[in-house]
Order: sequence, then C-alpha cells, then structure tokens
Amino acid sequence: MSSLPLGTVTFLFTDIEGSTQLWEKHPEEMKSALAQHDSILREAIESNNGHVIKTTGDGVHGVFEKAMDAVNATLAAQHTFSSPLSDLPIKIRMGLHSGEAELRNDDYYGQSLNRAARIMAAGHGGQILLSALTAELVRDHLPSNVALFDLGGHRLKDLVRPENIFQITAPDLPREFPALKSLNTLPNNLPVQVTSFIGREREMREAGRLLSSTRLLTFIGPGGTGKTRLSLQIAAECIPSFSDGVWLVELASLVDASLITQSIASVFGLREQMGMPLNEIILNYLRAKSLLLILDNCEHLVEACAELADSFSSHAKT
Repeated sequence: MSSLPLGTVTFLFTDIEGSTQLWEKHPEEMKSALAQHDSILREAIESNNGHVIKTTGDGVHGVFEKAMDAVNATLAAQHTFSSPLSDLPIKIRMGLHSGEAELRNDDYYGQSLNRAARIMAAGHGGQILLSALTAELVRDHLPSNVALFDLGGHRLKDLVRPENIFQITAPDLPREFPALKSLNTLPNNLPVQVTSFIGREREMREAGRLLSSTRLLTFIGPGGTGKTRLSLQIAAECIPSFSDGVWLVELASLVDASLITQSIASVFGLREQMGMPLNEIILNYLRAKSLLLILDNCEHLVEACAELADSFSSHAKT
C-alpha cells in the first residue's frame, strides 16, 4: 500500500445491487458469490495498475493514478459480471470520480471520495457512471467501440454542487437503465442545501432504523439545535425508499392552525371540493401512496400538528 498514488487520482466505488434481498433469499450461494465478486474486482483493478483500498460490505473502493486505467478496470469487471456467480445474477453498479484527496495511514479522505461514492449510489446494477471531470480525462483515449453517454446534471445527496454524470457504453454491456437515483429524478421538494452535512452519524442511524418500522417519527429539541437540517438530511437519504417521494411542509410562518391542511394540500397540488373537507381529500390522496411527509417547525402549532400527523399515520399505506 506504500505505493498509493498522490495528487489527482481517480476513485472507484462499487456495490452489489439488491444485495440485502440476495442475502435473505440465498445466504449460502451469496457467500460463494461474494468471494468470487471480491476476486474479480481485485483482479480487474490490480491488472489495470490500480489499488484496492478496502472492501465496503458488498462493494470495493479502489484508486488509480490514471483515469483511463480506472475505466479499463470497470469494463473488464462488468464483462465478467455479465455471467452469473454461484448461479446468482449479480449486478454491480460502479462510479468513478477524479480529484485530489488526502492520504493518511494508507487510506484516503476528502470530498473527492464522497462524490465518487454518491455517483455510484445514483446508478443501477451493470451501469458504469463517471463524473464530468473523469469523462473529460478519458474522452480522447477511449477505444473506438466505447463511448460516453451524457446523462445530464444531477443533484446528489450530501453534495452542494450538482454533478454532470456520464455513462460508459460498450459492446456486450447493457445500455438502457432506469433514470438515475438522484434528487432530480426521485419525486421530492427538498430544498437545495448550501452546505455539506457533517456529523450526527448516531442520530442518522437511529432515525433510519426507526423509519423502517414506524409510521410516525418526531424530532424534539430546543430551537437552533439543528432539527430541521437533520430531518432534511435523513429525508434525502430515504428518498429511494419511498416510491411516491419525500415532501417538506414548512409551517414556521403559519399563525392559524386551520391553515395547516391548506399548506399540506398545496404541496401536492390538491384543492377543495364541494361537499368534502380538505382534510379528507388529503387523506384519500395519501392513503394509496408510499411517501415521507415532513412537517417542519411545528412548535407553535404542536397540538394541531400532532393530531393531524396521528390521523395521517393511522391511514397510511402499509
């Protein structure tokens, strides 16, 4: 590991798509498949002048001095993964980003790693995604049968600056994939954050665990302790888990509790109808949806918000 590259390098992050379900349904086969997976990626990375920094559960983190070596490694690995491992259709999503990072104790730190990881997380199994910088570095060096497909600009979780993402296309590799799992394409109205989110790992883990098993979660604390920022970050992390999106209703400016339902209705474009209370219209809309609704700044309307939230959660889709 002492020969790890310095300066501007290219980072690779990979992940097995749907690994949780695969482990649940095929635990024995997955043990063998994961060993093959690790061996394939290590061979692809090291044979293309790269270094495996660490394994990350069901994925690998690698680094390359040259961006083109990273591309060649991903192409080699994806071609191998096109065949089943231990009779399981293992599909790997991959993300590449080039930039500077700090090297300490044979590990890298910095924003470039975060961007590479988020680019990977936006993709699908079998897909190779590149940042705009990595794409520019390799554009003139690609083989004649390999091309870059521009997927446009995307907002990614935790990152202040959007990223223009490219997909590598090559013979014998899939070309058509669903829309990227970015903040652009997944339904939500979360505001763009102007700062990166740092810390609160314990709260993030606990909130994520609770959201998987409860329909109503409340954050309580004095003003200025970061409840809103924490809730927005957790919401951004959870977007892929809710097919109908994540929606924020801001209540700070309201002085009349009777206006809460109007604020919620406006988020979903709902309007009053003759002979039907607005609250019932909202309930009917939400009943068949899988979504996360955030009521923010409820302190001055706490009783009304609590009653409404309880009503929504009791009628929520299972």
